[in-house]
Amino acid sequence: MRQYSPDLTPPWKKPKPVPQVPADPGLVVEEPGTGFCGAVVRCEAGTVTLEDRFGKHRVFPLEPAGFLLEGRPVTLVRPSASSSSSSPSSSVHPSRTASGSVAVPGARARVARAGRIYVEGRHDAELVEKVWGDDLRVEGVVVEYLEGIDDLPAIVAEFAPGPDARLGILVDHLVPGTKEFRIARAVTSEHALVVGHPYIDVWEAVKPASLGIPGWPRIPHGQDWKTGVCRELGWPENTGAVWQAILARVRSYRDLEPELLGRVEELIDFVTAPE
Repeated sequence: MRQYSPDLTPPWKKPKPVPQVPADPGLVVEEPGTGFCGAVVRCEAGTVTLEDRFGKHRVFPLEPAGFLLEGRPVTLVRPSASSSSSSPSSSVHPSRTASGSVAVPGARARVARAGRIYVEGRHDAELVEKVWGDDLRVEGVVVEYLEGIDDLPAIVAEFAPGPDARLGILVDHLVPGTKEFRIARAVTSEHALVVGHPYIDVWEAVKPASLGIPGWPRIPHGQDWKTGVCRELGWPENTGAVWQAILARVRSYRDLEPELLGRVEELIDFVTAPE
């Protein structure tokens, strides 16, 4: 006769069952082994295809407890016929944020990283927030503005960037031979990245077509650039109010020049890279 042996393991020490979650199109999960996070675009033949916020696709096997959903292990399973599209291999296009990355519906803001992104002025910060704000909150990246970069070497030294606290800096009018270029070279290091766009001011990074103007006027050297632009275009010389009107016309990354888009994405990648 088989003797009964009671299970004396305390309930709080017993492993919790891992829930099974249908790999429905648009579901955002993370593959913990690689850190790849993306939305489900396809599920077939024991695999699932994820698309990250840059549109990159990765295929992973459907293994037990193979993914994280909101930070908790789950087992992805093939979705039911009613929740999937007409065929298991059908592709979908997840909703996008203003930056063009995959949206993460209902995602909580991540606890802020030690790393930071600094931008040169308030207008730069407001533009970055409008287009990349959703992405930055998911990644836990804080953006701060400097009000100019003359004191950047001291600011970087005080921040003391390192492997677990990277610093990314976006500079206006970063072209060889300028004061900004010399300062940027002085503070760039393994853990501090300075990138810039060629525009005198971040206003110029907004495509003229999005504002209904033929182009940004050239302002003679020595004049205040924003004031000169307002005069040339017949806009009120209240530059704060004009900027708010410009910002209101920016709806997504499509309204910005690629020279700015690439630099901001580069900084986000830099400060969120694994140690």
